[in-house]
Amino acid sequence: MKNIDEYRLSLDVAGLEPRAVEQFEAYLALVVKWNARINLTSVRKPEEIVRRHFIESIFAAQHVPKNVKTLLDFGSGAGFPGIPIAICRPKLGVTLAESQGKKASFLREAVRTLGLRAEVWAGRVEEMAPERVFDAVTLRAVDKMPTACRTAVERLAARGWIGVFATLKTEAALEKLKGIRWEASVAIPGSEQEILKTGRRI
Repeated sequence: MKNIDEYRLSLDVAGLEPRAVEQFEAYLALVVKWNARINLTSVRKPEEIVRRHFIESIFAAQHVPKNVKTLLDFGSGAGFPGIPIAICRPKLGVTLAESQGKKASFLREAVRTLGLRAEVWAGRVEEMAPERVFDAVTLRAVDKMPTACRTAVERLAARGWIGVFATLKTEAALEKLKGIRWEASVAIPGSEQEILKTGRRI
């Protein structure tokens, strides 16, 4: 693997604090190490992990409203966008929900190593106690996205914020969901098809 300093430029461009850059570098090293043993992400090259996963997740972090105190990352996988959000917003309480055991183990290791204010829910979101609700929910690369969004709505507090990574092709299906008033669809930097679709619980 190349010296991790070679990826500093793309991270610095995002306007991060030095501490956050260090955390992202440690996070990248963890993803590459674990990805050699388990299938965290199909993206293998470190520079592509930075471009596809880190930068897009930082972009999402910049759109999370300032008044949000708790956030659920639904189907967190390798931690995108939940871990980058926790790095960029260190006072935010982030819950990383991941039902696959090996990925949940990775998330625990990442939270511990990076010193994040985050917790891992190693199970399905549907299995959380009914009273557990959050100020915000994010979803990225989740199977059966419309169905997952319906579950996510149930985890949102009143007027809670939702951020969904979608494409121009899948956006129409999201528009039909009940319980959400969509507010904006913002193009993901560097992509012609991907968008971040945001809204509020009605």
